Amino acid sequence: MFCGLAVGNRDSEISSSNFRLREKEIIDEIIGPANYDKRIRPAGANDTGPAIVHINIMIRNVQTISDVKMEYSIQITFREQWNDHRLTFNNMEGRIQYLTLTETDMVWMPDLFFKNEKEGHFHKIILPNLYIRIYPDGGVLYSIRISLTLSCPMDLKLFPLDRQQCQLLMASYGWTTEDLVFLWKDVEPVQVTKKLHLPRFTLEKFITDYCNSKTNTGEYSCLLVALIFKREFSYYLIQYYIPCCMLVIVSWVSFWLDQNAVPARVALGVTTLLTMSTQTSSINQSLPPVSYTKAIDVWTGVCLTFVFGALLEFALVNYASRSDKHREKLKEKLKEQKKQWEAEHAAAIEAAMQEQVEDGHTFAMPASPPRPRRFMDLLIAKTKPLVSRHNGGMGAEKGRPCEIHLQAPRKNCCRTWLSKFPTRSKRIDVISRITFPLVFAFFNMAYWSTYLFTEEEEENPK
Repeated sequence: MFCGLAVGNRDSEISSSNFRLREKEIIDEIIGPANYDKRIRPAGANDTGPAIVHINIMIRNVQTISDVKMEYSIQITFREQWNDHRLTFNNMEGRIQYLTLTETDMVWMPDLFFKNEKEGHFHKIILPNLYIRIYPDGGVLYSIRISLTLSCPMDLKLFPLDRQQCQLLMASYGWTTEDLVFLWKDVEPVQVTKKLHLPRFTLEKFITDYCNSKTNTGEYSCLLVALIFKREFSYYLIQYYIPCCMLVIVSWVSFWLDQNAVPARVALGVTTLLTMSTQTSSINQSLPPVSYTKAIDVWTGVCLTFVFGALLEFALVNYASRSDKHREKLKEKLKEQKKQWEAEHAAAIEAAMQEQVEDGHTFAMPASPPRPRRFMDLLIAKTKPLVSRHNGGMGAEKGRPCEIHLQAPRKNCCRTWLSKFPTRSKRIDVISRITFPLVFAFFNMAYWSTYLFTEEEEENPK
C-alpha cells in the first residue's frame, strides 16, 4: 500500500514537472521572435479596425489633497485588457487557465499616459508590483500598482463649504483612434477600497467619461474619471469659525467696562484686534492666493470689522466723555457767574435802599416788567368770533371764543429709556451693547443661509 502511494506521488511530481515544462514551451512558442513582434500592434475585430483596450482602475488610497498646490496624491491598481490573436495557445483541455509574465517588454503594450500627472512611480518592493496574464483565446490582462501626484484645479469660492472635482485623465500618446481606442470596462470600471479614509475630505462619488482630444497630428483616445470630494466642515468650524466668533464676543466686553477705565478698554480692543489679524493671516497661509473672494474671507473680514468697530466705539465714547466733562464745567461756571451776579445785584439794591433811608425818602421798588401773556390767552384774544348761519341767512354775530385742543405729545420709549443715562458716553455704550450683537446675528443669518443654500444647489444641480 505504501509503495503504491509513493509511486502515485512520484507520478504526480513528474506530471507537474511536465506541465510546467509545457508552459515554458508555450511561452517560448507564442512570443518567440519567429512568431511574435511586439513592435506591431494587435489587429482589431475581424483583423480590421483599431485595437480595443478596456480599462479599469481600483483606488487603493488617497494620501493628500493640497489646497495650496492644487494637487492630490493617489495610489491605484491600474488594469488594461485587450485581445491579441497572435498569443492564442492550447490550454491542454482546460488545465492551463492562463500564463503569467512579470516582464512588460515581452509583449506589445498600449502607450497610455496620464495627462494631468505631476509625479509618479511604480512600486518595486519586494519585487515589481505588476503582472501580465495571457489567456488561451489571446486575451491579455496587464495589472500594475502606481502612485501618482495629479493636478487638481480647484474653485475655492465656497471654501470651506465646497466640493472639489479632481480628475484622472488617461490617453494614448502616439496611437490615434484609427489604431488604438480606450474603453471603460463594462462592469465596475472604477473600484474603491472599502477602507478609504481621508482626514479632511469625503469621497462622495465618481464619474467616468470620455475625453478624446484632437490635435494637428490626429485624434487620440482619452478616458476620464472625476472624483467628487466633499470637504469636512467640522474641522474648520472648530479651528476657524468658533475662535473668530469668540474673539468678536470678547471685544464686546469693553462696552460693559467703565468709560474711565481707559487702559483696560484699550488693552482689550488692541489685543482682540491683533489676535483676529493673526487668525486671518494663518488662514490665508493655508490657502493659495486667488483673485476672487472666498467664503472664509467674508467671515474673517466681517469679524475683523466688528473687532475694529468695538475699538473705534471706545474712541467715540472717550471723546463723548471728555465733551460731557467740558460741558459740566461750563455749566458750573455759568452757575457761579449767575450766583455772583445775583449777589452783586442784591448788594446794589440794598445799598440803594440804605441811601434812600438816610435821605429821608421812601424807596419804591421798581415795578416788575409786565408778565407776558400766555400763548393760549393770546390765541383766544386774537381769534374772531364764530359766524353761524340760520335758515340760509347771516345771523347775529355772537362773541364766542375759539377753543383749540392740542394733542399731548406721545412719549418715545427709546428716549424715555435713554434719559435714564444722563451722559452721552454712557448712552453710546448702552446702544452698542444692543446694536453690535443684533447686527452680528443678522450677518450670521445672511451668511449661513447664503452659502449653505449655494452648497445645496451645487450638490443637487437641476
